[in-house]
Amino acid sequence: MNVRCEHLDSRAAAILLLCCLFWGVQQVLVKATLPELAPIFQAGVRFVGAALLLGLWCAWRGVRLFQRDGSLGPGLLAGSLFALEFAAMFLGLQYTTASRLTVFLYTSPFWVALVVPLLVPTERLRPVQWLGLACAFAGVAFALREGFTQGGAGLTWQGDVLGLVGGAMWGLTTVTIRATKLSQLTPEKTLFYQVAVSAVVLPLLSLALGERWNWQWSAFAATSMALQTVVGAFISYLVWMWLLAHYPATRVSAFVFLTPLFALGAGAGWLHEPITASLLAALALVAAGIVLVNRRAPARA
Repeated sequence: MNVRCEHLDSRAAAILLLCCLFWGVQQVLVKATLPELAPIFQAGVRFVGAALLLGLWCAWRGVRLFQRDGSLGPGLLAGSLFALEFAAMFLGLQYTTASRLTVFLYTSPFWVALVVPLLVPTERLRPVQWLGLACAFAGVAFALREGFTQGGAGLTWQGDVLGLVGGAMWGLTTVTIRATKLSQLTPEKTLFYQVAVSAVVLPLLSLALGERWNWQWSAFAATSMALQTVVGAFISYLVWMWLLAHYPATRVSAFVFLTPLFALGAGAGWLHEPITASLLAALALVAAGIVLVNRRAPARA
C-alpha cells in the first residue's frame, strides 16, 4: 500500500515545479517540430519509445507488470483516455499557439475537483478552494473568447477547443487512477498502462488520418524526439505517477497550473508567439486559482 500525505510538502512542490517547467517548454518543442514531423506521428513515436524504456526500467527494478491483480480494465481505460489527451493536444498545436493550448490543456484540475470528491470523500474541496477553481475557470473562459476573433494570435478556436478536450481527458485519467485499483499499483505499472496503450493507439490513429511517416530526421527533430521520449514521456510522467500515489490528486493537479506560465515565456521567446492582454489576464486568474486551491484548512484549537 502507498503511504499518502494530506498536503504538498516542499519536496513535492520542488518536483512539481521542475515538471511544470519542462512541460511548458515541451509544448513549444512539439510545435517547433511540426513542420518536419506530423503531430500524431510525433506522439506515437514518443510513446513507443517510452513504453520500451519503461519496460527496461521495470525489468531492472524487478517491477512486475503482467501479474493478474484486477487492474486490467481500469488500466485500459486510463490508457485510452491518456492517448486521447495527447491526440487532442498534438492536433491542437496545428491550429493555436503553444502558450494558448497549454492554458486550455491545464483545465484538467476542474475535472479532478468535480469528480474525485464524489468517489474519494477525503478529498472534498472547501469553499475557498472552489473559489480558486472558479478564478481559473474564468481565466480560461476569457482566453477562449479571444480565439474566436482575428486579433492577437488570430482565429485559434479549433486548437483552443482541442486543448480543452485534452484537459478533460487528462482530468478523467487522473480520476480513473485515484478511484480504481490503479491507486494501489506501483507508479511504474500505472504509467505502463498509459504509455503502452498510447504506443498502440496513436500510430494506428496516425495511419487512419493519412499522416506521412517521415524517418529522415534533422538533428533538431532527433533531439526533440529524444527529449520528448526520455524526459517527457518517461521520466516526468513516472514522477507524476509517484506524486499521484503519495499526495492528494486535487492539490497535485491544481499546482500544475504553473505550466502555462512557462509555456507563455517559451512560446514568446522561441516561436515569437503574441502575448495578448486577454492571455495575461487569464494567466493571472489561473495563478490566483492555484493559491486558493492549495490553501490548507486552518488548524483546530
